[in-house]
Amino acid sequence: MARKRVVLCLLGTALAASLFSGCAGKKSDPITITVWTYYNGDQLDAFNGLTEKFNETVGKKEGITVEGKSLGTAEDLETSVLSAANGEVGAEEVPNIFSAYSDTAYAMNQKDMLVDLSGYLTDKEKEEYVEEYLKEGDFTDDGSIRIFPTAKSTELLFLNDTDWQKFAGDTGAQYEDLETIEGLVDTAEKYYNWTDEQTPEPDDGKALFGRDAMANYFLVGAKELGCDIFEVKDGKMTLNFDKDVIRKLWDNYYVPYVKGYFSASGRFRSDDVKTGNVLGYVGSTSSATFFPIQVSDDSGNSYDISLKVLPCPKFKNGENYAVQQGAGMVVTKGSEEEIKASVEFLKWFTQPENNIEFSVGSGYLPVTNEANSIDKIKSVDKDINSSMEEILSKSVDEINNNDLYYMHAFENGNDARTTLQNSFGDLAQQDRATVEERIADGQSAEDAEAEFLSDEYFDSWYENILSELQAYEG
Repeated sequence: MARKRVVLCLLGTALAASLFSGCAGKKSDPITITVWTYYNGDQLDAFNGLTEKFNETVGKKEGITVEGKSLGTAEDLETSVLSAANGEVGAEEVPNIFSAYSDTAYAMNQKDMLVDLSGYLTDKEKEEYVEEYLKEGDFTDDGSIRIFPTAKSTELLFLNDTDWQKFAGDTGAQYEDLETIEGLVDTAEKYYNWTDEQTPEPDDGKALFGRDAMANYFLVGAKELGCDIFEVKDGKMTLNFDKDVIRKLWDNYYVPYVKGYFSASGRFRSDDVKTGNVLGYVGSTSSATFFPIQVSDDSGNSYDISLKVLPCPKFKNGENYAVQQGAGMVVTKGSEEEIKASVEFLKWFTQPENNIEFSVGSGYLPVTNEANSIDKIKSVDKDINSSMEEILSKSVDEINNNDLYYMHAFENGNDARTTLQNSFGDLAQQDRATVEERIADGQSAEDAEAEFLSDEYFDSWYENILSELQAYEG
């Protein structure tokens, strides 16, 4: 009997050990997390480097492998994600994590495909992040987090300093002239006239300035002037299209564009700097890694240039706002193990040292309060080059010294933004082309531009775009 008890005891012990081993094995079963991004070039290299670092350290210990994939551009990524979400033929499975701007995240959330990450972060962890970055993913104003902030950016003025110095030496132009939008317009006129005087032909001056993200000029500029064009509450948009504010925006972009002081011809304004089409542009801080080191102009001349980074110009006497942009990461619904593994990676990625490593490699900004300091950035990366230090230093100043603006998500918000952007930027480009044709046919610049600079032309445009935008209200 005693022997039987011993055997049963041993069997019970073996069974318990087997069960425990089975549970332990299940707990540590490896899991693979897929991440889709739109990163390219230096940004993709920086992201891939950190992914490998995670897989070799925390991932190896926790049984998590992260597989990253670049889908091309942000637009390509959005198309692929929505195709996957809609189950279209040939589409891949929805990834565990993907880079998303608020409008794409909002659309996916409407399909009930995103995880509210607020319950996966403690209050202490939430306090570590820049508050406005977390709020961008709160679509319902209840503290939810549908977008995990991983890398942000704002806008700066990037200048071909080599050619600027020639212009400044002859005209007395100064960097300070570019601090306000009004000063930028005046300086661009001087540059156009200065370049025009260097050729025998009349009215063939060159543009000083270009702009990426036309909608940012409209939305942030209006906010500086006291107007929130797309006011959103509970996912519903109220349009505030104040005519006086819009006219000021028109006079300080459309008008100088039609006169040839501003320009946009390449896909991005950094392309226009590379061809000598403009000297500088306002664009995302993350675009700094694409700023050319050389100009190759239409005449076949090639020469090296240096970069000067300046604050984004603001309206004189306007309120201090800076755009908050840059996609965060969203986590799609899946098993609890997949969600926890996704959050584990995102928390690791945004630890100050890791996030700063990505920032220095990509031009994006870190997202925690601790890391959002140039001193902290320099302490982590002591070998940061002077250009990236200047870019990140100016970026941190923009974030810390301004109220941050981002377009709140609402249904069809991306369409409304695109309508606004195209109706303004495309019109300016189209009308400038007409002016150039008229000048080539022998008209003076004044006569060629007159139609487009009239009050009647602005009024007609205003009424048309107002009607289009009202369709997105409510």
